[in-house]
Formats: sequence, structure tokens, C-alpha cells
Amino acid sequence: MAGPLDDFLRPEEPPFAGADDEGAPWSAPDHRRRPRLFFRFAGIPFALKAVIALVTLLAFLALGDRWAVLYAEHTAAEKLKDAMHLEATPEVSIGGFPFVTQVLGKHLGSVTVTVPDVAADRVSLAKVSATADDIRLSGDLPTSLKGAFAGKVRGEVLLSFDDLNRELGASQVTFSGTGRDRVLARGTLPVAGHDVRVRADARITRDGARGIRTEIGGIRLSLGDLATFRPGTGPADGLHLTEKSAQALREQTAKVKALFGVREITRRLGVPPSAVGAALRSDERLHEVTGTPRFVHDLMRINLVDAALDHPELLRRLGLDPGLLTSLSTLTRPQLADRLTLGFHLPELPTQTGDVDLSDVRVTKEGIHVRLEGDGVGVSTK
Repeated sequence: MAGPLDDFLRPEEPPFAGADDEGAPWSAPDHRRRPRLFFRFAGIPFALKAVIALVTLLAFLALGDRWAVLYAEHTAAEKLKDAMHLEATPEVSIGGFPFVTQVLGKHLGSVTVTVPDVAADRVSLAKVSATADDIRLSGDLPTSLKGAFAGKVRGEVLLSFDDLNRELGASQVTFSGTGRDRVLARGTLPVAGHDVRVRADARITRDGARGIRTEIGGIRLSLGDLATFRPGTGPADGLHLTEKSAQALREQTAKVKALFGVREITRRLGVPPSAVGAALRSDERLHEVTGTPRFVHDLMRINLVDAALDHPELLRRLGLDPGLLTSLSTLTRPQLADRLTLGFHLPELPTQTGDVDLSDVRVTKEGIHVRLEGDGVGVSTK
């Protein structure tokens, strides 16, 4: 028997059952979400998609082109090292883009080669750099390269003062720039067991088309503050007292009398024999002779080599080692110049036609710079 609450308590049908008109069974909704990027890309116009695809393709092609350049630069560097018998592998940089089309067209815009530490005579060149423009390639490219022809080649050679001081440092002489074409050499040289200070000026000039040379001048060897020696046979060459030592010598009676005991010296000083005799007998008369204004000047002009080798005792009284003076006398200007020379010649290049020549010389604080120039330079890779 149904009660009054039966209708209220009777279970109702599922809330969604039979919701559609055709009585299709209910299924749960698909809440899985697609990636947001998918929806964004799907919303991009087709033309823009094509541009993005093209840019991506070009990026891959550019990457491949760069890999081809790196491979070509490495191969060219190894070939140059073998052809020129270099100790260090040069750096090769190929300009222009794209590289592949340049190779297929057998024409490169520019190639820069930098070679470090090139042996040249008794010194090493710190760097040789050259850039070739308008390069025509020959061979069955890209598989076979037979040679190249450059319309123009421009570059520079650097002879570093740091390298010079290191390589020629056995003589303890250093080099520095003092002008556009001038180099100052200064330091010490071992002579007869003594370290003699040396100073020389070198002028840098071209030596033919492929080398430079140094014209050494003003060579001066200093024996402390006592005297200076200049090799040669000129009036200013030989062994001369410094102004400081000549001034001090004038006040030392025993040393002046030793000088006056050598007739060649008093004759060059212009002292009459009668005055010499009086000076040797009287210190007062000696001081009168040496106190003249021109005495120090005339004393500095005397070449002690001429007279002192025959009077070794005089050298000892003046504080000079006779053995040192003998050794200095055997040092000729060419011998000293050879020890200070910075000249070099470029090594032979593996060129088939044309040549690369030196065209200009400049001296800076860094070192000696020499310009390279060449036109119509052909290189064979056979």
C-alpha cells in the first residue's frame, strides 16, 4: 500500500539518461587538451608558414656552407705548411658568402693567410700576413683543385723587437725603434773577460725585392765612465777618454805626468817640449799647463790606441787593461756590425707565376714592419 511519501521517496531516473531526442547513450566528454603550440601554428597563415620553412632551410644551408669553408681553410693551411716547410701551421681565412657557389664558379673574393714564426736567415719573422683578392681557381671543382691565380696580393711582415731580443740575447743586446727607419742597439758585449757596454744605430733599408738589410753606424763601446772605443780608422775612431775621466785626470798629477812621458801624446796636445820638461819638474807649472781651457778638449781628441799599445804601463796607470785594449783593437767594424745585423730575406714561396716583393719598411715601437705587394700571382697545388 502506497503511503503519502512514496512519490517523494521514489528514485528518479538518471539526470542525463535519454537526454537527446533519439535516445543515444550518454558518453563522457574528452577533456584531453592539444598542445597550445599546435593551435597557434594552426592559426598562422600559409604564406607565413612557407616563409618560416624557407628561413629554416636557408639556416641549414648556411650552416653547411660554413662547414665547407672550415674544411677548405684547414686543407689549404696544411698544404701551405707542407709546401713552404713551415714549423707552425698558418691561419687561412676565406672571405665571401656563400662559399659553395664561389667554388662552383671557380672564383673567390679574397683569402687571407697569416703565417707565424717564419725562419728568415738568423732571425725569425714574428708574423707574415697576406690577403689575395680576385682569385681564379682551376681544376675539376669541387673534387680537384690544380691551382689558383690571384689578381692582387697585399700584406705585411713583422720582425718583432721582443723576438729579436730573445733570439739575439746571447750578446745581451736589446733593440728598439728610434725613428721611421732607425733602430737603436744597446747592451753589453763580452770582450777579453770584460762586459763592455755597446751602443749602435742601425738604418733599415730594402735589400733587393725580397729582403731588408741594416746599415750599422755610430758603434760605440764604453769602458765604464773611463773611455769609449769606436772601431775604424777615421779621426773620431779609436780609444778616447770621456769628458768625465778627462776632467778627473787633469787633477791627478801622477797620471798627467805619465801622459806627458809619451812624446806622441804631448805632440798631439800641442804642448811644446820645453813646457813639458818644466811641467815634469814642477807641479805648479804642470797645473798651469793642464788648467788651460782647451786641455780637456784636446785630451779627449787623442786616440790612445796609437800610443798606448807601445806603452802598456801608461794604460795601467790610467786604469785600462792592456789585454782589453788589444782585444778591442782586433774588433773591426764589419765584425761588430755582423753581430748586430737584423737583415733577412723572405723564404721562397711556392709560386708558379708572378712574385711577392717587399715594398716599404717602417720601424715602430713594436718592431720592423715591411709591406708585401704582388700582382698576378699564381700558385700550383701539384
